[in-house]
Amino acid sequence: MFSRATTESAPLVVGQGASRPRVLLANAAARERGVAAGMPVSAARALAPDLLALPRDPAAEARALAAVADWAWQFSPQLSLRSPEAVLLEAGASLRLFGGFDALLDRVRDGLAGLGYRAVLASAPTPSGALCLARRDCEGHVQTLDELRRALLPLPLSVLDWEDDAIERLHGMGVRRLAELLRLPRDGLARRFGADLPAQLDRLLGRAPDPQPPWTPAERFERRLALPAEAVDVDGLRFALQRLLQELCGWLRGRGAATRQLDIRLRHADGAATRLSVGSARDSRDPGHFSGLLRERLERLTLAGPVREVELRVLQLAALDGRTADLFGDDRGPCLTDLPDRLRARLGGDAVHGLSAVAEHRPEYAWRRCPPGQAEQCSAGARRPLWLLPVPRRLRERDGRPWLQGRLQLQPDRERIEAGWWDGEDVRRDYFIAVDAEGSRYWVYRELDGGRRWFLHGVFE
Repeated sequence: MFSRATTESAPLVVGQGASRPRVLLANAAARERGVAAGMPVSAARALAPDLLALPRDPAAEARALAAVADWAWQFSPQLSLRSPEAVLLEAGASLRLFGGFDALLDRVRDGLAGLGYRAVLASAPTPSGALCLARRDCEGHVQTLDELRRALLPLPLSVLDWEDDAIERLHGMGVRRLAELLRLPRDGLARRFGADLPAQLDRLLGRAPDPQPPWTPAERFERRLALPAEAVDVDGLRFALQRLLQELCGWLRGRGAATRQLDIRLRHADGAATRLSVGSARDSRDPGHFSGLLRERLERLTLAGPVREVELRVLQLAALDGRTADLFGDDRGPCLTDLPDRLRARLGGDAVHGLSAVAEHRPEYAWRRCPPGQAEQCSAGARRPLWLLPVPRRLRERDGRPWLQGRLQLQPDRERIEAGWWDGEDVRRDYFIAVDAEGSRYWVYRELDGGRRWFLHGVFE
């Protein structure tokens, strides 16, 4: 859990105990130095002077397990949490969707690795059976109850969720494995240990139903990831933020939702926080899309101080309708609609914008700036050009007709605009489409007041 936020291979251990802590877990770099679980942390430091020792944090472990359950909801809505160690997932209804058990298993394993976790994945016809197999690192797919019984027989009693006192009493009777336990008479086991223990064995072996409390994912996404060591530059943040993006997109897929806005907080050693916003012009739940935008945003960032923790929030969700996949896959490179997002991330939110129509007769006021992809549609009226001059240009006249490097031929249709009297910017004009000798088309108008002069206001092509 603690090494999720970094790619560095420095030796790291998790210790347990207040006065004389001992190593509970060690990463690969620490094990290569000879550090092993159970040894004193002081002895581990002698083997690895650069060792980073962190205390166990049960509350953080519980939050991490809940986050994994939220992420795994994309594979099945039938989830249960077995704290503090396991997520139980009913996968039978999902096998066809994901292409079979092996394909689903690979997808879950790869996804957990992307989140920074090492997991044991076991499958069995009963939830308790799968949990017992996972506790002994028995990965694989047990399909029938007979296969499950055979797989359980050599396992020690420690795989069961039984009280330590019951396990010790069974050990005193010479019963150390499930094979020996299952040979005991059921009535005698019930008299010695109560009726609940035989009932648990029935649920384990599929003789009785084994319902599990359902898990409901969080309504809002808000995740924090502590860094093993303070990050002094943005390079130390990329990996941790990528982990959080993977969590987010799995959570979004499970909810059938997407988002356009990410809110990121970088918490510094002094308690202050730097806030970043990453926006998209389209609803998305693609980690690659958000990762590219975040990379552009981080390149422009200068940290105000060392960062101890990163936080990712999603404030707004949008329902994402199911869409048919492309027949030829989705390997055609970045979508063109991603370009405005990347430019905004690199240049700033105000550097790139779209244009939206406004219900206004006067051309100068019939548009406004808007975020890319959020233009509003207005009902179509008279045909107008997309390119307007910033200021209408006065045209020369010959025999009362407009002239632009030659005589302009006016088409018969006209658009009369008389508006703006309410704000002091009133106009009274007749607009025409004009064509020159080479076929180029222009948008020109003639004043209805004053000198009735001709002006060029736009160009069609």
